[in-house]
Amino acid sequence: MNKALNDTAEELSEPLRLSVNGSERVFDIHDPKLPRWIEDHALTAGDYPYKKKLPKKTYGKQLESLQIELVKLQSWLQESGERVLALFEGRDAAGKGGSIARIRKYMNPRTARNVALPKPTETERGQWYFQRYVAQFPTAGEFVTFDRSWYNRGVVEPVMGFCTPQQHEHFLKEVPHFEQLIVNEGIHFFKFWLNIGQETQLKRFHDRRHSPLKHWKFSPIDMEGMAKWDAYTRMRDLMIRLTHTDHAPWTIVLANDKRRARLAVIRRMLVSLDYPGRDLEAIGEEDVAVVGQGPAFLR
Repeated sequence: MNKALNDTAEELSEPLRLSVNGSERVFDIHDPKLPRWIEDHALTAGDYPYKKKLPKKTYGKQLESLQIELVKLQSWLQESGERVLALFEGRDAAGKGGSIARIRKYMNPRTARNVALPKPTETERGQWYFQRYVAQFPTAGEFVTFDRSWYNRGVVEPVMGFCTPQQHEHFLKEVPHFEQLIVNEGIHFFKFWLNIGQETQLKRFHDRRHSPLKHWKFSPIDMEGMAKWDAYTRMRDLMIRLTHTDHAPWTIVLANDKRRARLAVIRRMLVSLDYPGRDLEAIGEEDVAVVGQGPAFLR
């Protein structure tokens, strides 16, 4: 951890003063009691369209049907040599890892890989920015997910000061051309932005901070991110506006309810890929209240 993040961690050991939906709030992440103003709005934050989570029994039944289809999809990939590449982006605690885990649960790990790269080495910092990501692209028959990707430079790096404004601007100009090459290569390419409300993120951070099993997930960057909500929003909006293209569109998933979000992500992939034996009835209809495309769908 660098000195700046150490200093931030010390500063944020005190309760935070946050602006949430136009109201000034005080939030102490270290207090085991979650404030009522977060608890009451954790699901509906950001105009989320549902007031209750999808029932667990309904979710489990639908998820199993979709996972059966994913196994069929993987068989097709192995037989045909087709390739799938799916990026998962979103704020910290948006549910990227959980969605990827449900997708890959019953897939053969030999040809279904997840990529979650650490911070670049000194050698990688001297390379073409996209180089270390390209090295992880799928070969024939592979299904590859990225838990964060080159889009780190679209939001996280400029907000946290990990890249220069010039590097950020150059990245946004180059991405559409880079992604055109991916599509031209014949790779089935998906970009998912999991969007959550501010109170949703605060509750998930609080759950992490006080969980004996997940507290390791809570980092100084998470702490600093709580105070930079608006900065993340501005960079998110700019990035999606400039990198949402016909050849590589952004699929936006409203993810306050993790169950609905996971189903939405899997359905979007399955309805987009015409593999043998695809059961559209088992896949079901997409929930247009929580999944859409591009800047117009962002809340």
